[in-house]
Amino acid sequence: MIPNALPKSLVDNPRLEQWLAFKDGKVRLYTGKVELGQGVLTALAQIAAEELDVDFGRVEIVSGETPITPNEGFTAGSASIEVSGSAIRLASAEARALFTARAAVDLNTELRNITVRDGQFFVGGSPTGLDYWSLAGTVDFKGAVTGTAPVKARADYALVGKSIPRLDLRAKLVGGAFIHDIAIDGMLHARVLRRPWTGARCLDLPSSVIERFPSDVEVIRDGDLIAVVSISEAHATACMDALSANARWEGGTSIPDRADDVAWLRSLANVERETGNGRDIPQQPANTLRADYSRPYLAHASIAPSCAIARFDGDRLQVYTHSQGISFLRASLAKALHLDTERIDLFHRQSAGCYGHNGADDVAFDAAWLALKRQGAPIRVQWSRADELASAPVSSAMGMTMEASLDVNGKVTGWRMDVWSGPHGQRPGMSGGVNLLGAEALKHPPPAVTPVDVPDEMGGGALRNAIALYDVPQKVISHFIPQMPVRTSSFRGLGALGNVFAIESFIDELADAAGEDPVAYRLMLLRDERARRVVELVAKFAGWGHQPQGSGRAKGVAFSRYKNHAAYLAAVAEVRVAETVILEKIWCTVDAGLVINPDGLRNQIEGGIVQAASWTLHEEVRFVDGRISSDAWEQYPILRFSEVPDIEIELVEDAANPALGVGEVALGPTAAAIGNAVARALGMRIRQLPFSRDRLMRSLLATDQ
Repeated sequence: MIPNALPKSLVDNPRLEQWLAFKDGKVRLYTGKVELGQGVLTALAQIAAEELDVDFGRVEIVSGETPITPNEGFTAGSASIEVSGSAIRLASAEARALFTARAAVDLNTELRNITVRDGQFFVGGSPTGLDYWSLAGTVDFKGAVTGTAPVKARADYALVGKSIPRLDLRAKLVGGAFIHDIAIDGMLHARVLRRPWTGARCLDLPSSVIERFPSDVEVIRDGDLIAVVSISEAHATACMDALSANARWEGGTSIPDRADDVAWLRSLANVERETGNGRDIPQQPANTLRADYSRPYLAHASIAPSCAIARFDGDRLQVYTHSQGISFLRASLAKALHLDTERIDLFHRQSAGCYGHNGADDVAFDAAWLALKRQGAPIRVQWSRADELASAPVSSAMGMTMEASLDVNGKVTGWRMDVWSGPHGQRPGMSGGVNLLGAEALKHPPPAVTPVDVPDEMGGGALRNAIALYDVPQKVISHFIPQMPVRTSSFRGLGALGNVFAIESFIDELADAAGEDPVAYRLMLLRDERARRVVELVAKFAGWGHQPQGSGRAKGVAFSRYKNHAAYLAAVAEVRVAETVILEKIWCTVDAGLVINPDGLRNQIEGGIVQAASWTLHEEVRFVDGRISSDAWEQYPILRFSEVPDIEIELVEDAANPALGVGEVALGPTAAAIGNAVARALGMRIRQLPFSRDRLMRSLLATDQ
């Protein structure tokens, strides 16, 4: 393997000692990727144990701790197995080769005579008394990983491809797995007053309210960033509730109540950019179809509110956080707090959180800021449910216009897609900015950064999956809206949910116009053999047949390849429609190349289906009086356990191909398959998400009139 073929994680962190250490019969594996519930740490440990030929139980994994783990950027984009897994495979193979070469010298034998079993060296089947740990001090791990050490043949895999139980499950079952469970002697509890909207200034904190606070409660303020700190969490919560109810604000930029109207979104100033691989719609096509689709703002709706703990001893700042980008957060904290980066240590701890930019980074700033104000004491900050739903970044609403021309045979002769969207990537560190909610409220805030979209080479933001995998000439126009009154940022799948929903819904509409079955029509437009295979398999798997229009019950199909270079997934949804949409079953077929842990992969697909079903049927951020009003479960309902459909998953065996990311692949196809099933069940199409009861009733009434 040549050096320029090394994965980015190895290019950025080239030394072997940054990845592996051997001590006391254990293998210490270091990774910058973090566990968000996706089971990635178990899979990465499997890869290392496989290449090192050690028992899985010997691997101790350290994740997301800035003092000792490699900087691998964000844990995002379904890239952990593809990028970090590849790096760990090569680093582990290199370590094995170095140890084996040293053993050959010490044993005065040739390399071909040596075998490794559970880290121990054998010659001619006999133990030699040498192992990784006895040789650890004699092998140089400070050198760069070359990527030239041979990796194991896949036919020899003993651990990769097995459903090994997840490393993090036991702690979650017995308690103590999450950041919320951390208790430190002398810990103080804090709550932070959130501004009602961007730029609002606090005119008054009534002294009559503060005077009634218990003696252990302290109010801390810097500009419009205001917090209460107490030894009692109950006192901190009650006092913050009192402050929130009585604080008076002025100025700033409030959110228009009609911000959830896609027509309003399309009216905003935007930056146009063209991409694609083909031409625009012909001037006089035989048949032209046009349709508008949209999806709303979505909240992360993390089950556990964001939480962080920080302590500053006068020299070093330590922060415990569930951020997905600890190295970027570290740099942003340094800028916002005017502290040298080398004096800040971040330690990732899990939360029942989300995939995307929720409040984790913001609450980490809250805790770090307060730790500098109250030196020596551990400060724990936990957001409220209202904070989580109304103050964390949300996913941008999107409007998609599809237009295509067909010839007399139903073949697509022209295709255009226009996408209106705000930013999908405003995490701390993106564009060099701080992007921390509390920091913006300081008397002297960090410089504001002009939002930009996620670059195409990183998978794209608003245009993620806007280029369809179908073999048609395509023109795609991005209408990027940089200045939004709503705080938007990274959300699971970024723009893929809206784009795949629009593309796959439109493909069904084109199939109807061409008089073709939706499955057959997709196969007619697909050249990619792996894409064709998952579509064919899911149709067979789900018992696909003729779907009559307007029967009240139907199946719908959809397909995508996430980011057009990660895993392939085709889904069939079965729905029943009465006063509401009842999702009864989802079948899906997945081609993820080499599968590291089949059970973990299935869990990711199931979780993606359930979350996407929730977005498709229920979720929608609302605005009233200049702010987000859907700040409680009553106003922001999510899918109930009783609504979870039966899910069947078929994995395509494809170990000959590299492992592909699967974390977000199910999202768009799930939404589109449900939409296509609803359209057939009703005999009419609803092009705006979610398919809530209110929207369903309005659509039916509009049709009757």
